[in-house]
Amino acid sequence: MWAFGISLVLAASITPGIIWLYRQLNWVDDPTKTNHIKQTHQECVPRGGGLVILLTILLTSCWLLPMDKYLVAILIGAVILGVVGLIDDVWDISPFIRIITGLLASLVVVGVGIGIAYISNPFGPGVIQLDQPRLVFEWAGKSHQVWVLSSLFAIFFINWNMNIVNWAKGVDGQLPGFVSVAAIMIGLLSTRFHDIPTQFTTATLSFIVAGAFAGLLIWNWYPQKIMPGYGAGSLAGFFLSILAILSGAKVATTLMVLAIPTADGIFTIARRILAGKSPFWGDRGHLHHKLMDVFGWGRRRIAVFYWLSSLIMGGLSLWLDTTGKILALTLATGFVFGVLVLAKFRQNSFK
Repeated sequence: MWAFGISLVLAASITPGIIWLYRQLNWVDDPTKTNHIKQTHQECVPRGGGLVILLTILLTSCWLLPMDKYLVAILIGAVILGVVGLIDDVWDISPFIRIITGLLASLVVVGVGIGIAYISNPFGPGVIQLDQPRLVFEWAGKSHQVWVLSSLFAIFFINWNMNIVNWAKGVDGQLPGFVSVAAIMIGLLSTRFHDIPTQFTTATLSFIVAGAFAGLLIWNWYPQKIMPGYGAGSLAGFFLSILAILSGAKVATTLMVLAIPTADGIFTIARRILAGKSPFWGDRGHLHHKLMDVFGWGRRRIAVFYWLSSLIMGGLSLWLDTTGKILALTLATGFVFGVLVLAKFRQNSFK
């Protein structure tokens, strides 16, 4: 837990400097000027959380972890996302640029061999192998293999989580809290499994990530002094996905700790497509919006609800088998869908 403490203190210490810098340069999110329907804040607040997370994880990882090709690739991918997040903090770039750069970051990681070679069979005992087909080629005098299905699934897995986690940051304290809890749960699970022959300890990296987001939470808690921004949201999904892959926990555990954001993401994409809208453009239909607008929940209550959901689902993932995890995920998804459908009926009745 010392890695968690060091990362937390570092993030909490550098955040005031980032806030000051953003305000000096007038890099603030002013709701009176942008006036996007998805916004929930009413004051000028700098984004900048992505820069806090990037600097904290870079510095702490270089200090505490031995470098190998896997960690270098992970940090390069993080830098790509952090730089794009910084640009988005200032100019609010197109979501399509975010998608392309997200793919690039995941390709860097998958390119060094971090992939999903198998997943647990949800229909019976054993696992489903993803190591075939393989693309074999010669480069620089050496023979190389690409596990096509494994690599494609890992790229999808990373980018999916980057997007659905990024959507779950609408209110003060929401994202840093549940991401910190999720990283801690993956860190605990990583002590049971070890899938990739890295020189660094996956648990240590998990607690570094958890501490970084916990440090940001101090300043993002209501009333927020800084927002996570796209940078922190994308880095959260990026690191949680990679930590799950490295720990051997993989898909089921990640779905468990991110059950609420995942269910909300599925519902959001389906709703937008059925309405003939792009699934990539924001609106005010996410779960946190409905809890606030329709059910009258406050920001702190919504944030704590997300934290507790990750804590409970992550705790269950520590001892449930595959069948139990599927049942828990089904119940959580049904709960979210039920709340969103009820919110829709309520809004229609109000109208």
